[in-house]
Amino acid sequence: MDFTPTEEQVAARELAARIFADLATHERLRAAGGGTDTELWKALCAAGLPGAVEETGLLGLVLLLEEQGRVTAQVPFAASCVYGILAVTRHGTEEQRARLLPGLRDGTTVVTGAFPEPGAVSLRGGRLSGAVEWVPWLRDATHVLVPDGNGTLWLVRTEDAARVDPVELTAPWSAGRLVLDGAPGERLGDVDGDGDGDSAGGGGVGGAAGADVLAAARIGFAGLQAGVCAGSLARAVEYTSVREQFGRPLSTHQAVQLRAADAHMDTEAIRVTAYEAAWRFDEGLDATGAALTAAWWASEAGKRVVHAGQHLHGGMGADLDHPVHRHFLWGRQLDAYLGCGTELLAELGDLLAEGDLS
Repeated sequence: MDFTPTEEQVAARELAARIFADLATHERLRAAGGGTDTELWKALCAAGLPGAVEETGLLGLVLLLEEQGRVTAQVPFAASCVYGILAVTRHGTEEQRARLLPGLRDGTTVVTGAFPEPGAVSLRGGRLSGAVEWVPWLRDATHVLVPDGNGTLWLVRTEDAARVDPVELTAPWSAGRLVLDGAPGERLGDVDGDGDGDSAGGGGVGGAAGADVLAAARIGFAGLQAGVCAGSLARAVEYTSVREQFGRPLSTHQAVQLRAADAHMDTEAIRVTAYEAAWRFDEGLDATGAALTAAWWASEAGKRVVHAGQHLHGGMGADLDHPVHRHFLWGRQLDAYLGCGTELLAELGDLLAEGDLS
């Protein structure tokens, strides 16, 4: 395996880093409150970064999401790329790709996903019903990608949902509670071979598509966590290098150095497992086990890193308005979204027991 980024991936990452650094400042994030920074989202789309994921693949997206995580930029980039661009590119029909991808590239169409809550929505009488307690960036989305009990994927317009109730999470993700009560949906992909996506009411394609998107989501959000942790650690290193105690910088104390070193190793573990999983995904190899491994590291190690980042700031870490506190909130929210370590280990254990782990 070779994780070396291509020239296209490096160029996209460097462009994303510049845009995020210019627009996702502490002052702008504080002004945005719990909502999305629409100006930043427009800038990312105008630069062609969502559309670049079609060429750079999931590994390219992971690199971009690292840059978002470093500054905790409040845009639906991860959701719309994973549940929108990648899902439509990999599983949509030719007609669906031609119709949906232009809007996803320019940001006028925003897709989020009702993952990872399998079975929360079911197909009844040709319509979709059920509820998902919280969906990230649902209040910004024009569509939501919903897996039914068989793993078949359905695109539902948010305006067709029975209700979208605002939900405030630990992190400012513009989330909402999705309630479907006989909502129409468009199945993602072709079933009958005629090249057209069917409306709700047709047969299912089984769980392959749903499992594929779930693996991509776990990998993508693990990459986002790698960036969140890297940003938290960078702030801690900067703070402890200038904050003095007993006449010398905090960074010269062995206890501080060891805590920061542990956080660095955890961050690198999150990054390398996300890279490996994304590489396997892009190469067409079985990435189920690798995705679970990346998600586990992002969940468990991510918590340790953002706690360490806050702790190394001492009393400043308790200030809710301090930038490092935002990393703490994102790290804990990503831990919850990825499923928490024990749940992921249980699923990974089932794969091992079944002998399906590559």
